[in-house]
Amino acid sequence: MKTLLRAGAASLLLAATSLTAPALAQTTPAAADTMFKATTLNLTAYGEVRAAPDMASINLGVMTEGATASEAMRANAARMTQVVAALKKAGIAEKDIQTAGLNLSAQYAYEQNQPPKLTGYQASNQVTVVVHDLKKLGAAVDATVSAGANQVNGISFGLDDPTAAENAAREAAVKALQAKAALYAKATGHQVSRLVSLGEGGGYAPQPPMPMAMMVKREAMNDASTPVAAGELRVRIDVTGLYELAR
Repeated sequence: MKTLLRAGAASLLLAATSLTAPALAQTTPAAADTMFKATTLNLTAYGEVRAAPDMASINLGVMTEGATASEAMRANAARMTQVVAALKKAGIAEKDIQTAGLNLSAQYAYEQNQPPKLTGYQASNQVTVVVHDLKKLGAAVDATVSAGANQVNGISFGLDDPTAAENAAREAAVKALQAKAALYAKATGHQVSRLVSLGEGGGYAPQPPMPMAMMVKREAMNDASTPVAAGELRVRIDVTGLYELAR
């Protein structure tokens, strides 16, 4: 009796298998056809505009030395106070002057086969200055150097409000994307049916600081004012788009 039951179960399993396999074979192509029914284009494009900068950021500072740590710091504080006062006198608002770095380090003399010998201390105070009127930039640098700044580390230009430039770059990017979609559609014998999705990347980024002379001698600034050329900034927007095509 047990043998008959096992044989019956085996025959039922075989029957179910023989019925399921053809059914799967018939439904799989239909599912695949549904998945790949639409012809799509996944494209990228960018738009770029040029804009004249209307602000600048400059990093400058004071480095002093002394026989003791307190002497080096006192000399640095006195000179930096004069530098900040000169900036304010040149029309730079207090909110646009920010301490960027303050450092005190011991200085040593090294001789072969001898332990390091302490020779004094060096103090450094760096400030980042934002200038909203570029006509004042050269005069501001000159004033700080005359007041005692002996380090100018870098300058970068930017836009106070990049919205207008970004929007112009967006429009240019979308036009480029649409033109590319139309070209691909025509080349493949299709027409653009609709835009399925649109994504944005990139955008305005402040220009990285340009390196300048690390040490400045005060007497070097007496004969001529510092020339400043702002040039132009590039504002770029990247876009991606998914288009559906039709015959």
